[in-house]
Amino acid sequence: MRHLKLAVGLLIALSLVLAPNAFAAKREKFGTDKRHEEVKRELRTIKTSDKTFKWKMVMPWSKGLLFYDFAQHFADSVKLASGGRLDIKVFSAGELVGAMESFDAVSKGSAQVGHDWPGYWKGKNEAFVAFASVPFGLDAEGYNVWLYERDGLKQMQDLYGRYNLHVLPGGQGGQEMGLFSNKKATKMTDFKGMRLRTPGWFMDIMNDLGASVSPLPGGEVYLALERGVIDAAEFSSPAINYPMGFDEITKYVIEPGVHQPGIQCGLFFNKDAWNELPADLKYIVEIAARETQAWSNAWIENLNVEAINKFKEKIEFVTMDKETRIEFAKVAKKYLEGLKKKYPDVKKALDSQEKFKEDFATWREQRSGVAPWPIDDYIAGKHMQ
Repeated sequence: MRHLKLAVGLLIALSLVLAPNAFAAKREKFGTDKRHEEVKRELRTIKTSDKTFKWKMVMPWSKGLLFYDFAQHFADSVKLASGGRLDIKVFSAGELVGAMESFDAVSKGSAQVGHDWPGYWKGKNEAFVAFASVPFGLDAEGYNVWLYERDGLKQMQDLYGRYNLHVLPGGQGGQEMGLFSNKKATKMTDFKGMRLRTPGWFMDIMNDLGASVSPLPGGEVYLALERGVIDAAEFSSPAINYPMGFDEITKYVIEPGVHQPGIQCGLFFNKDAWNELPADLKYIVEIAARETQAWSNAWIENLNVEAINKFKEKIEFVTMDKETRIEFAKVAKKYLEGLKKKYPDVKKALDSQEKFKEDFATWREQRSGVAPWPIDDYIAGKHMQ
């Protein structure tokens, strides 16, 4: 019997080696990597260039903000992967151009590359906000899928392309915190008359709710809160907010950050400069941008762990009740539908994002209930996120 078992085992092992497709799936492979065929074509002609390039990068960020580190990380990755053939020198806001002048500087060719939160350019086209963050919109996972696997990146490149720019995703900061406030607001009526700092579409939504909103630059928020010019303000994620010290002058944080479920950043290139790059360097830039997109989210979420615990030592976290969140969503939907009627580019982007959310809903529902809480919390009944 022992010899028979050994013989059967040997026959199974040989069948796996000699006939690897014997246990193939009943259907064709589900999905293909479209880039693979492109790479096979490119490898027939692509050559390693010996040309060198020195570029300047501008941005809205000071060196004290982690978004600056997103940009520097990308520049470092490009320099390493290209062996120094493409050297991008990073300039913070004000060093070469003003913070809000970076878009035009790259468009005109004064600098070759910029880093941004696309929503800053809503004055040029409302649709830029859709590629930055949408109230009750895409989170980090959603932006990654929509941009890379749906038509998000194509739409983004079409939009920037109108301004002599080529664009790539360049950093994902995850969900933002809510409002730092000296007023304990949990219901819709609590926000009426409140003086707030927030930019983008959420500014308009809060104004529609009866608040008085100003899109103050980040450097002015602390003083405005301290002097009572505003009652509450949101800025970014825990790790970015903590150095700004808002917890020293406010009592509460009103959560969750419904205004920005995902902070999407971009890398935009002067189109003439981009077109001058040899093919191998273009691939290096694209791969470095994807690496920055993945790294930035893991990096900042890990930093958020420490930052949020430090905040909890000094400030009370207040959660809006379910009914208030639903009302916020209704007001946001009405506002966004109004934008879609006025701006075709906004409609195209938001309809595409909503279609992705609808398509993803079945899988999201089926995979729910196993949120990775500590095991003892899960056993105690905490299952959903």
